[in-house]
Amino acid sequence: MPRTPRGGCLDARGKKTAEAIQREVAKEIAALLDVIFTGLRKSGRFDLEATEMATRVAAHHLGAKVLEGLLSAPASLEREVLCPCGQQARFHEMRSKQLTTVVGPITIQRPYYVCAHCHHGQSPRDADLDVQGTECSPGVRRMMALVGSDTSFDRGREQLEVLAGLEVTTKAVERHAEAIGADVAARDEQHIHCAKQLDLPIPCDQPIRTLCVQMDGTGVPVVAAETEGRAGKTEGQAARTRECQLGSVFTQTTVDAQGRPIRDENSTTYVGAIETAEEFGLRLYTEAWQRGWSRAQIKVVMGDGADWIWNIADRHFPGAIQIVDLFHARQHLWELAAKLSSNNSLRQQRWLTHKLQWLDDGQIQKLVGVLRVATGHYPEAADAIRLEANYFEKNADRMRYPDFRRQELFVGSGVIEAGCKTVIGSRLKQSGMFWTVRGANAIIALRCNRLSGKFEDYWADRQEAA
Repeated sequence: MPRTPRGGCLDARGKKTAEAIQREVAKEIAALLDVIFTGLRKSGRFDLEATEMATRVAAHHLGAKVLEGLLSAPASLEREVLCPCGQQARFHEMRSKQLTTVVGPITIQRPYYVCAHCHHGQSPRDADLDVQGTECSPGVRRMMALVGSDTSFDRGREQLEVLAGLEVTTKAVERHAEAIGADVAARDEQHIHCAKQLDLPIPCDQPIRTLCVQMDGTGVPVVAAETEGRAGKTEGQAARTRECQLGSVFTQTTVDAQGRPIRDENSTTYVGAIETAEEFGLRLYTEAWQRGWSRAQIKVVMGDGADWIWNIADRHFPGAIQIVDLFHARQHLWELAAKLSSNNSLRQQRWLTHKLQWLDDGQIQKLVGVLRVATGHYPEAADAIRLEANYFEKNADRMRYPDFRRQELFVGSGVIEAGCKTVIGSRLKQSGMFWTVRGANAIIALRCNRLSGKFEDYWADRQEAA
């Protein structure tokens, strides 16, 4: 409905308000200078830090007055607005709303409308300013999302107070960080739904030499209600964590002086969630497609050998080169050596000498043959040896490390290993933390978004939609 101006009185009121603001600002600046110079005369010395902090407080106070005046003095207003019930809501009165902004608390006046049909009241100005249902401005909510995704919510509250001069509660940081993370996750779900319906953008960019997908899982400590009925790692004990699947996608174009592949700078993006492997597979496929999977000349999927990883690779990335992380494969041999000679490190090293070299050389069948023979020499560990022999035999084609090196491909999954620590561990696995799955997934989505370099684009899109 077109806006109905209220004639010149409202324009005059707006002009008068601006003039009043200017006078108040001038008075505040004069008062601040008077306080500073009075302090100088009394102390005889200049305390720069104290002056800095006093100036910031005054600047925020002045900024709050300016912002309050700007938001409370619209040039016109509508007499009627559309109600959700489909009828017209008529202007009722001007109502005040308290907001915490980046320059401090303010109180704004905005028009309030009531529908005579359903008696629903609303203030459309709140939606225009993106403050509907909240007392924090978009700028403050953005700050709380950033600190809340980086550190504990209480620590984030302290950082906002010290660094930005904002006083908010720990619960507010938690609530808004998780709300924005949930919004990020919801937008991701929209992309995943499009991928599920095969409604994907047609690639039209330059070819990519090598696109690599890596994935792994890591436990996130959760509250007891989230593990009810789930068995823990220790027999007879309940689970204390839920597994978060994390995936990374990056490109690789060049190699270093020694011929080792180099990950392209700023090319790594992450996705992750506490969800089923089937759900995660579609999430990772969506990210890989958006990154240019169809344009990649060489496609690689890498993991630690877990069955769920290769199930995802076979289903969503058919035809890709599959590689078992070399360091995980070595770890299998190290752990087996420790079982065979638990108290003799020298014997462990002797047992490993040739076997580690065979693994590096891709001689997996030779390694498997020796392991199967070893079951007769170590009857007490025969089951463990047989299990490892099966592991290497099943993954033999994924352990052709000389071939992979000749193709200048990574043979280690260090990117996703580091991601499990930096994306998940450093924030969600701090001492004393226990999460709900909903809260954990919100922060995981927010951290993946930020560490993938997508947050600014997300925030711009969100503001535009608001």
